[in-house]
Amino acid sequence: MLGYFPEKLAISLIEDELRAKAFGITPENTVEQVRLRSHLFQSVCSDVTEFCQNKGFSGESVIEETLWNLWLPLAMQLAEYRQLLGRPLIQGILGGQGTGKTTIAAILKIILAHLGYRTLGLSLDDLYKTYAERQRLQEEDPRLIWRGPPGTHNVQLGIGVLDKLRQQQGEIEIPRFDKSAWGGSGDRTQPETVENVDIVLFEGWFVGVRPIDPAAFDTAPPPIVTAADRRFARDMNAKLEEYLPLWERLDRLMVLYPTDYRLSQQWRRQAEQLAKASGKSGMTDEIVDRFVEYFWRSLHPDLFIKPLTRNLNWVNLVIEINQDRSLGAVYRPSDRLT
Repeated sequence: MLGYFPEKLAISLIEDELRAKAFGITPENTVEQVRLRSHLFQSVCSDVTEFCQNKGFSGESVIEETLWNLWLPLAMQLAEYRQLLGRPLIQGILGGQGTGKTTIAAILKIILAHLGYRTLGLSLDDLYKTYAERQRLQEEDPRLIWRGPPGTHNVQLGIGVLDKLRQQQGEIEIPRFDKSAWGGSGDRTQPETVENVDIVLFEGWFVGVRPIDPAAFDTAPPPIVTAADRRFARDMNAKLEEYLPLWERLDRLMVLYPTDYRLSQQWRRQAEQLAKASGKSGMTDEIVDRFVEYFWRSLHPDLFIKPLTRNLNWVNLVIEINQDRSLGAVYRPSDRLT
């Protein structure tokens, strides 16, 4: 990216009007933004590239382009919000399977460290109820065949942790979850102790998602097709009420949104195929389809996530993801609707 003349880089920052607005870029501040971003690019590029390549991402030019156009301005924006807030920032990251929410959190952590900020990654998965608690839960409701839907998390634990982080209460124990325990059923594991956290990146497949009008399930899209499917969807919708106090602890919310929600099924298949090709265990395509559709029955992306991309009150940033996982549109819902 730095092979371009500064003038050309400055022009490139405002060519995409929606993205420029999302990151506060104006014709008046482009030169300064290029200077700041270029300096940071030189500092973090090797670390970010190494991380991405270790994760199996191909194409150094693609990595550098995404670093310049998304990861750098996003990290700089989070640092600015942290300064203005005067206390730890809780940034929510909502994204379905395969959207890269864990990856973007890890990359932001690398960049923010270069900016002098201590960043903590926290997943909704870390708040799962214990294995024993989920076994009892499944006995009460046999429809909960997999962990993940509303009701399988310890919401009060999450509230307590985020409150302590916001208030900077010295050493804080962060819950962690081991997905490999109990033959893949997973269980709580040794917590991580942290202190002096500046920014929390709280990610998950329904972080920030709120209940909708139950009437929406009368004409819900597939795979919500039977009366039993609709009952399950309505019950999961009602369970979301329990999570609202947790979402209230978020300072900001970004949505990673595939241009077609069905891509998550395709991406999960690819991930499992790669795992099996490398000698690891992996699900068959048939099991993947059942697995992904189970989550669509509980909280369908078209009903719960798509509306958030147009929500002016709860969502601050939307990052669209193309079929090839390249970066799509980046915008604030308020700008997209004007």
